[in-house]
Amino acid sequence: MSVEPKGKSLTGFGLSYEDVEIGDHFETPSREVTATVIEAFAEMTGDRFEIHMSDEAARRHGFPARVAHGLLVLSLVDGLKNNAVARFRAVASLGWTWRFSGPVFAGDTIKAEVTVADKRTTRNPARAVLRLRFVVRNQWGGIMQEGENQLMIYRRDIA
Repeated sequence: MSVEPKGKSLTGFGLSYEDVEIGDHFETPSREVTATVIEAFAEMTGDRFEIHMSDEAARRHGFPARVAHGLLVLSLVDGLKNNAVARFRAVASLGWTWRFSGPVFAGDTIKAEVTVADKRTTRNPARAVLRLRFVVRNQWGGIMQEGENQLMIYRRDIA
């Protein structure tokens, strides 16, 4: 059971620290995780663990079909965040705390709910840090991944 975010629904490009409050939220677009995407990720990273490469191997390990790499899904989620209706004036990602809650299979469609969990200024008056909470769901609403990202962003009218 998910809890409805308490803040406003964010939209707009170039959002700064002053534009958001704790509890503000947005949803990313969705993306199908195809076998082709899984194969390209395996080629790029060298991670060819067999559950990612074939349905048969995945079934031998107790999965009904081939499984997307957890880090592939996280990477796709970060890209979806950067193509959402709300976009931050980002400087850099400072880190992720992440959990793989369930398998994403080839053919699944994912999207994420993103909520501002915390915000703080830094010693640099032009920059601040948001702690963003992500809940990644598949096409049936199941939670597949979840976690947080520390994102350094610009402050308004300072940078």
